[in-house]
Amino acid sequence: MAKYLVLIYGDEQRWANMSPAESAQIDEGHRAFAAKAGAAILGSGQLQASGTAVTVGGAGSGDRPLISDGPFMETKEVIGGFYILETADLDEATALASTLTEASHDHSAVEVRPLVDHG
Repeated sequence: MAKYLVLIYGDEQRWANMSPAESAQIDEGHRAFAAKAGAAILGSGQLQASGTAVTVGGAGSGDRPLISDGPFMETKEVIGGFYILETADLDEATALASTLTEASHDHSAVEVRPLVDHG
């Protein structure tokens, strides 16, 4: 069995201005995904808005890294949530991820990335 990170990207402004009906549709999609994926889900989470993030890295003072407000990617799409799956292969992980509601919306996308096995 292999492990995969499923990243849910989207337009943060669209998410913030989503109608209650669309929000309910996405929430129901996650419940259906969780029911279908079952024990394959090792972890998951929804992230707070990108404005709450800090970036740690770069040259700081002395031996300490620089800590700055927010992410620095120049994009309107941000990571809104994630799942960690354990499945037989990438095809199974991709098939599960494709059932997420965000995979079929015009303002979001789902990325599946294999985790490196250091064992």
